[in-house]
Amino acid sequence: MAVQRIEHADDHMQECIDNCLEAAQVCEWCADACAEEGEGMARCIRLCRDVADIASLHARWMARDSSYHEELGELCADICEACAEECAQHDHDHCQACAEILPDCVESCREMAST
Repeated sequence: MAVQRIEHADDHMQECIDNCLEAAQVCEWCADACAEEGEGMARCIRLCRDVADIASLHARWMARDSSYHEELGELCADICEACAEECAQHDHDHCQACAEILPDCVESCREMAST
């Protein structure tokens, strides 16, 4: 059974959790697919792996209402933004998916960081 709603999460936090989990998933897919693309994808792979790690960590910290999730949210937004910019430079479907999905994570993480 999936969690329907985290008790302490308002709509903004729940949206950020969802965006972070979606970012982590698409970046895991992109990093794996980029590994098959060959030369010139190292930066994309590294940034996608960074996003997958930090976005999933940020979602977990929000879920447990860590008093440090705001600080982590700002870092998560910065890394997502860098990854989206990198992915936008590549024509692969997986990179374009990242470039499309990550801005939502950037926006919601910045909103959480400013609360």
